[in-house]
Amino acid sequence: QIQLVESGGGSVQAGGSLRLSCAVSTFTSKYYCMAWFRQAPGKEREGVARIFTVTSDTDVAASVKDRFTISQDTAKKTVYLAMNSLSPEDTAMYYCAADNRVDVCDSWRSAYHYWGQGTQVTVSS
Repeated sequence: QIQLVESGGGSVQAGGSLRLSCAVSTFTSKYYCMAWFRQAPGKEREGVARIFTVTSDTDVAASVKDRFTISQDTAKKTVYLAMNSLSPEDTAMYYCAADNRVDVCDSWRSAYHYWGQGTQVTVSS
């Protein structure tokens, strides 16, 4: 059973930066991908970035492109989400997710099997 623990959320002013971390208990499949989703109050969960843990290939949603970067430290079994130029529209609960199914990893669907508890990001104007 994989456990995901997010950290790094907080409150920042517009234009600021944060780096979220997702510590993973174990990688058990070479097809594991990991992703960051976010959900603002009253809105659907939105995928923002994903990484394939074997190749380190990444993909970032158009809504955050050029501002958010996903990366991993395989030795630390940690995935990061670096967020720059934050705006109030980025305010949301941010979740880390993992899965080993190719069809799930290839989409932005929130059908990932494993989820963390979330970390809150609040951006003030």
